Amino acid sequence: MVHDAATVRWPRLSPEVAELFRRGAEAALDPRAEWIEELHAAALGGDRMRPVAADPVLAEATKRANLANLLHWAAQNVRHPGRRVPANTGPEALDAARDMVRRGLDERGLDAYRTAQSVAWRRWMEICFELTSDPVLLRELLDASALSISTFIDDTVAAVSRRMEAERAELTRGASAERRAAVTLLLEGAPIGRARAEAQLGYGLAGPHTAAIVWSVAGGAFERLEAAAETVMRAAGATHRLTVVAGAAALWVWFPTGTAPREGHLTQLLAAHPDVRVAVGRPGTDVDGFRRSHLDAAAAQRMLTRLTSPQQVARYEDVQLVALLTAEPTQAEEFLADTLGGLLHADAATQETVLTYVREQCSTTRTAQRLYTHRNTVLRRLARADELLPRPLPENVVSVGAALEVLRWRRT
Repeated sequence: MVHDAATVRWPRLSPEVAELFRRGAEAALDPRAEWIEELHAAALGGDRMRPVAADPVLAEATKRANLANLLHWAAQNVRHPGRRVPANTGPEALDAARDMVRRGLDERGLDAYRTAQSVAWRRWMEICFELTSDPVLLRELLDASALSISTFIDDTVAAVSRRMEAERAELTRGASAERRAAVTLLLEGAPIGRARAEAQLGYGLAGPHTAAIVWSVAGGAFERLEAAAETVMRAAGATHRLTVVAGAAALWVWFPTGTAPREGHLTQLLAAHPDVRVAVGRPGTDVDGFRRSHLDAAAAQRMLTRLTSPQQVARYEDVQLVALLTAEPTQAEEFLADTLGGLLHADAATQETVLTYVREQCSTTRTAQRLYTHRNTVLRRLARADELLPRPLPENVVSVGAALEVLRWRRT
C-alpha cells in the first residue's frame, strides 16, 4: 500500500536520534560484499522472479536497481536524516522497468524490491544495534527507520509501475511493436504466416540465419550496443540485419548468413566496446533455423553470465559442452575439483599446455608448435600436471580436457 504524502504523519526525530540515523546511513553507503550478495539472492529468489532470474540482462538490471535503491535511500538520509526519502527514479530503476516490459513481464518483476527490502531491514537493524544500546533512542530510531524504508519502497514501486505503464503504451505503437510481436510468435513456435511475418519484420525468413545477442554488462548506452551490433554484422559477412530491442541494455539480432563469425576475430573487432558482450548461435535455415539460432545464442549468454566469464564473445558451437557441464554450478565445481585436483589451482601456463595437448590429440610436437614453445618445456609442464592430477592424464584425458575448457570460460 502506497503511503500518500498528504496522509502520512511524518515523525520529527530528536537531535540524538537524527544523528544516529545519519551515522547509520553513512555505514549503509558502504555495504559489505556479503550484504550485497544476500540482497541480490533475495531479490531474484522465488517463483514469481524466475523469468527475471533466468534472463542474464534482466537479472543484472534488477541487481543494479536494487543496489541503487539502497544507496539512494542511504545518501538521502546522510543529508536529511529521518526525512521522507523521494522515490528512486534514477536510470537503473527505469532501465530495469523498460527491460521487463520489453520482455512482456508485468509489475510482478517489482517483487525484487520487496524481497530486497526485508534483507536491507535486517542489515539496517544490525547497524542500529551497533550505534546505541539505549532502549529509548533505539526504539525511536527503529520506528522511524521502519516507516522510512517501507514508505520509500512503496513510493519507488509506484513510480516505477507508472513508468512501466507508459513504456507498455509506447511499445504498442508503430513498426517496432509489430516487429517485436512477430519475433515473439516465431520464437514461441506459434502459427504465423511467413508472408505476414516477413512483412512485419522487413526481413526474409527463407535461407540461412545466424542469431546474436548483444548486451552491455554496464547497462544503458544504446549507441554502444548499436555500434557493436554493426561490428558483429560485418564480421558475419552480412550487409543487413534484423534488430529487435530487447531492453535498455540488450539487442537481439539476426543476419542472413550461414557462417558464424570467428570468436578471435570478433573479439578483436569489439576491443573498442569492452563492456559489451556477444553470444552467437549456430547458423540455421528457414524459420526453424531462425528460432534455433536465437535459442542457442540465449544459452551461450546464460553460460557467460553464470560463470561471470571474462570472455567477451561466446559462440554456442564453441561452448555447448561447457554450457551443459555448468548448468548446475554446484555439480560443476565438484566435477572440476574431482577431475583436476591440484591442477585446478596450477599456473595458467601449465593449464594451457595440458588443454592444448588434449586438443592436439596428445601430440607434444603439435602442442609445442601451437604454443610457440620448446617441446622440452611442454614435456616438463605435462609431467608437472601428472603430479597434480588425481589420475594420470592418459587415463582421464577426455574429462581433464572438458574440465579445462570450463576453466577457460570461468572467471577465476
